[in-house]
Amino acid sequence: MAAQREWFEKDYYQVLGVSESATDTEITRAYRKLAKKYHPDSNPGSEEKFKEISSAYDVLGDSAKRKEYDEVRSLRHSGIGGLGGRSSGGGAGFNFKLDDIGDILGDLLSKGSRPPRGSGPQRGSDLETELHLSFDEAVKGVTTTVNVTSDARCHICLGSGAAPGGTRTCGRCGGSGTIDDNQGLFSLTMPCSECAGTGTKIERPCSACKGSGVERRSRQVRVRIPAGVEPGQRIRIKGRGASGRNNGPPGDLYVRVHVAKHPFFGRKGRDLTLAVPVTFPEAALGTTITIPTLENSVTLRVPKGTGSGKIFRVRGHGVPAGNGAPVGDLLVRVDVAVPSELSPEEKGAVEALSKVMQDSPRNYLGWDAQNSRNGRRR
Repeated sequence: MAAQREWFEKDYYQVLGVSESATDTEITRAYRKLAKKYHPDSNPGSEEKFKEISSAYDVLGDSAKRKEYDEVRSLRHSGIGGLGGRSSGGGAGFNFKLDDIGDILGDLLSKGSRPPRGSGPQRGSDLETELHLSFDEAVKGVTTTVNVTSDARCHICLGSGAAPGGTRTCGRCGGSGTIDDNQGLFSLTMPCSECAGTGTKIERPCSACKGSGVERRSRQVRVRIPAGVEPGQRIRIKGRGASGRNNGPPGDLYVRVHVAKHPFFGRKGRDLTLAVPVTFPEAALGTTITIPTLENSVTLRVPKGTGSGKIFRVRGHGVPAGNGAPVGDLLVRVDVAVPSELSPEEKGAVEALSKVMQDSPRNYLGWDAQNSRNGRRR
């Protein structure tokens, strides 16, 4: 919506005789009263006054136009009202959009805040490397080092890009790093485009990095892996990525962790898992067994009649959580071991047991132990 130049010069609230906080009803009432008084049909010679009143109500009577008008007036009060000079004829000499003001200011301010592309400090890129840990290291945490090959700050020029004594004061800004840009109504101070705000120019580039300020080399980075790190997790090491150019900040280093399998422990989040075989007599009669943990061994009581696949929880012997969170648990699954080969004595004992056992575990299916062999229902 176009805003007329007269918006800067005309106080429409004063024209209608209302305050700037007047409601829509008060503005309409004031307009009707003045329009009736100064209408050319009833008051010849008041055409200009009536036109002025109509122009004021056309703006203030429309909520969108009124909001735009208030914004333009606020710019006038801040000293931008003289933008464009005065027209010599009535109020239709200069048209612009409010967005144009934002574009003008945005162009000027961004022009003053950004150095030429590619000439200022540039952040280094992020890097990623891999780290292989043992199961125990991942669970308990470890401090180690990783090898990284990347751009690093030049060891000769320390990132300046210039050979020793190979710089001179910038002739355009005189070494200040800034220049004044007079835009008529505005006067801005902005980074010098010749030296990118550094105040110096490189006359002799560094021979080691060819003026870039960085060089390619291998380095070792110390990494602290927290306790309980998950396989495949990425650890961020802030500021240990590639060096920035023109003394820009370095990027970050991401370490992706790979964890080796344990001979008998598994893992579910913060819990460790362990499968422990027991004999049939132990499961049937009950027993107490010794099981390993990451730190030592503990005893576990297996109640009589324990079925294969039963899981017991040993609290506090899982994976450390860190940050004061509770340690996970050790989940022990008991599996009844069935021997593939029996000695004559064992075979005889099993056969004797089979003869004295009366109930079949398949009774719930509607079959008894003897008839199930013949496939007949009871």
